[in-house]
Amino acid sequence: MPDLVHQIGELFLRAVPVALIVLIFYLLLRSWFFRPILKVMAEREARTVGAQKAAETAQAAAWEKEKQYQEALKQAKARVYQDQEAERKKLLDERAAMLKETRTKATEEVGTAKQRVTREVAEAAKEIEASAVELAREIAGRVLRVPPRPGSPAREAR
Repeated sequence: MPDLVHQIGELFLRAVPVALIVLIFYLLLRSWFFRPILKVMAEREARTVGAQKAAETAQAAAWEKEKQYQEALKQAKARVYQDQEAERKKLLDERAAMLKETRTKATEEVGTAKQRVTREVAEAAKEIEASAVELAREIAGRVLRVPPRPGSPAREAR
């Protein structure tokens, strides 16, 4: 067993220089290699996080702008619809006025035509009455004429 302890002691003595070299190599790598890399990675992470925050801020601003745009568009559409409705109402009012005026004129023309027809009917009735007496005389005269004699030529009706 003392031999075993002696061998382990020698193994540790031989391992000390290797351990010192590894420790020195680790310290050198840490100061010259890992620290700059960690610093660059930290800066990169900070920039990435900053860029993400800036992107989120820009996206939020874009959403807000879009919301404002949609609201403005909605208001513009509402104004256009109101203007269209006002124009339509105006046109309907003008149309109603024109129809009323046309109906009034048509009623007046119909009334005038009725009066004219009534006058014409009255005039025609007077003419018929005047000619009826004369026509009745002529008919009576032809009916009351003496029939032709059997040997005499017949008279023709006029």
